[in-house]
Amino acid sequence: MKICIFGGGAIGGLIAARLSQVPGVTVSMVARGEQLAAIRARGIELHSPTGDVHAPITASDDLRDLGVQDFVFITLKSHQVLPALPALASLIGADTVILPPTTGIPYWYFHGLTGQAPRSIERLDPGGALWAALPVGQVLGVVYWYACEAVAPGVIHHDGTSLKMPIGEPDGSLSPRAQRLANVLAAAGFDSPAVDNIRAWIWIKMISSLAWNPVAVLTRATLGAIIAEPQLLAMVERMMAEADAVAASLGAPAPMAIAERVAIARNASAHKMSMLQDVERGRPLELDVLADSIEAMRDIAGLPTPTIDDVYALLKLHVASGRAAGTIAA
Repeated sequence: MKICIFGGGAIGGLIAARLSQVPGVTVSMVARGEQLAAIRARGIELHSPTGDVHAPITASDDLRDLGVQDFVFITLKSHQVLPALPALASLIGADTVILPPTTGIPYWYFHGLTGQAPRSIERLDPGGALWAALPVGQVLGVVYWYACEAVAPGVIHHDGTSLKMPIGEPDGSLSPRAQRLANVLAAAGFDSPAVDNIRAWIWIKMISSLAWNPVAVLTRATLGAIIAEPQLLAMVERMMAEADAVAASLGAPAPMAIAERVAIARNASAHKMSMLQDVERGRPLELDVLADSIEAMRDIAGLPTPTIDDVYALLKLHVASGRAAGTIAA
């Protein structure tokens, strides 16, 4: 089995390192810059409470070196995907299974959904560019439910012990291709079942990012520090409840209670949310994809999200002021 990880950051590095330990799996990675140089020179170092891995990985910034793959994980930031679409074509054949990013609501959300016409969401996929380049019939949904950070080029730190990564077909079927990948991911140590409700899991992960990330940026605090403040935790829980209501109204009730999600965050109490990591490293923030996702789906559902609206108004002004002052990347 040939699996390519398109994106050499924390999520991609963790997946590549663990998959490299599975017999019969050929893992490659698309990376660039310092990350590419480090992986070529030393491989990927993964430091994790579940076990450290030091893995040599075939890495390139020229996708023609890697050829057509069986599975492609696109682990880029949301704003990096559109510029990468032309290059991605060389990895994708007629039978290649594509796992696009799910930071927010994915472009394929209404594909295969009972009672809904297969359509893109203009606000989330302007002009249908993703729909055209990444065929929805070849897509599997995936949710990365674990905390990790790239602490140096080629060096990944896994916070906590969770390695949950459910995958699923857009139409809810338990297909052979989904089960094949689930078996490989399980062999790599992931808690990665093929599920029949992948949209519910996508929602729950997006809601987690939607709620924790803005509070982390506004406070510059770790998950544990946020949870320790009762008023902040109550606000995060209100945001989750508002978004849960939108998801449930669109046929994706939460498969995990809010208290369980908070417990998972508490398990990684020293973790800094990805948006805060980006602020500290001077990288652009994945703000728009989260705001656009909840606003688009809220409007479709016709439900209010007052706490989310207030927090994101604060975050957008904070980020705009930081950009003007040169303390936050544009």
